[in-house]
Amino acid sequence: MDYPDARDVIGDAIRYWERHRIVYNVVLLVVVAAIFSANASAFDRVLSLDLFLQLFLLAVMANVAYCAAYPVDLTVQWSTLRTSWLRVRWVLFAIGLGFAATLAQFIARGLLGGHA
Repeated sequence: MDYPDARDVIGDAIRYWERHRIVYNVVLLVVVAAIFSANASAFDRVLSLDLFLQLFLLAVMANVAYCAAYPVDLTVQWSTLRTSWLRVRWVLFAIGLGFAATLAQFIARGLLGGHA
């Protein structure tokens, strides 16, 4: 079996995952915004610069965690499973998105100080 060129595999991974990063960030934003809007009275009590800095830090950490998909994707693309993987790697995205959205929900509730 011929293995693909490293540039092709890396380029494919970047195209796939960076396009999906937008969806990932929008979903996490919607989750956090929904928690805060559903608990507007508690949000008013905790509104501060520190809250915004915490949210910024969490957004950066969520995007660093998103990069965990790259080693998995690149490893499988360089294996004999590449053809199958390209059809089902959306499953990795869906599982990661579900995990991140669940985690974001718990963290957003925690930032409201147990008021949510």
